[in-house]
Amino acid sequence: MKRERILVAMSGGVDSAVAAALLAREGHEVVGATLKLWCYGGEKASARSCCSLKDIEDARNTASRIGIKHYVLDEEADFDRDVIDPFVNSYLDGETPNPCVRCNTHLKFGGLLNRAKKMGFDAVATGHYAQISQEADGPVLRRGKDAGKDQSYVLWGLTRADLSFARFPVGSYSKDEIRTIAEEIDLNVAQKIDSQDICFVQGGAYSDFVKQRAGDAPQAQPGNIVDLDGVVLGRHRGVIHYTVGQRRGLGLAGDAPIYVVAIDAEQNEVIVGPESALLETDMVLREVNWVSMAPPASPFSTHTKIRYRAPGMPSLFTPKENGWAHVKFEEPQRAISPGQSAVFYRDDVVLGGAVIHSGAPVVSEASPVVTHTETL
Repeated sequence: MKRERILVAMSGGVDSAVAAALLAREGHEVVGATLKLWCYGGEKASARSCCSLKDIEDARNTASRIGIKHYVLDEEADFDRDVIDPFVNSYLDGETPNPCVRCNTHLKFGGLLNRAKKMGFDAVATGHYAQISQEADGPVLRRGKDAGKDQSYVLWGLTRADLSFARFPVGSYSKDEIRTIAEEIDLNVAQKIDSQDICFVQGGAYSDFVKQRAGDAPQAQPGNIVDLDGVVLGRHRGVIHYTVGQRRGLGLAGDAPIYVVAIDAEQNEVIVGPESALLETDMVLREVNWVSMAPPASPFSTHTKIRYRAPGMPSLFTPKENGWAHVKFEEPQRAISPGQSAVFYRDDVVLGGAVIHSGAPVVSEASPVVTHTETL
């Protein structure tokens, strides 16, 4: 095996810690780097967040334990520009964004990768549960071995050039195996809880963070809740507090469950209806990116995931101009949410992905009779 000089993105968790240890064990020259993305100030970071000051300290201790150099890189400005601003703007557009995808694309495999190349590194490694294989036409991104931890979904923004420079050492292991390795080499993060929260949202809802950043925006102000026919049923607190598929917190009562089926940010309206109105067979996509194949020139069949934990569903992908596309599912899908990621798979290979721009409802039936029972 060729000995490489590898920069490892160390988040302070067990996965990236073991990634660094495995590469060092293989004889590579390993250097750890932790990205300081967010300043918590006086706030106490959630135990399930990442990138906190405690995480930085854990990464530093891990690097010392396995005998590698470790650096902290200040990326707050880039994180604010490339992740937080788009996150806020997406909510103001009535969407439900996925900031982890942008962080991976623009920070971990954007700025860090470019910096690593300039510093003479041969590769960048992370603790993602994903795999890369070399095929005749180039590298391809594959699901991780542990289906329950597979993170290939959030890596769709990478390019084939990124894959050539990327390493995912833990992707061929299960989570239990990674924890066992961490215990064997006596890492203090061996049983550390997995990060799940968005690192810059602490102690509250995502919408509360958006309101702090853009409190004067019309989308943060009260407006109307309307049914599918435009009849006003009640009032909402601001469209930033709602997402497609939401049932709780609407303040509506009736003879059947009522769900958010769409958000009209321009009119500051939350549109509600029966669960059947959440079913869609078609969706429009933007920002399409191909990570394991060349851009297709014609429609093709694939399996598309519309959320992290959802299975890939049979669908027909049709490319459009300027990074836009249309996907038609064989069976209706529930609650296709603008702002989320649509990721295309063929077996265990991630072909590419995109941002969901909109969907098209399967049915258009009248909303059941409801009454407004709560005040703002």
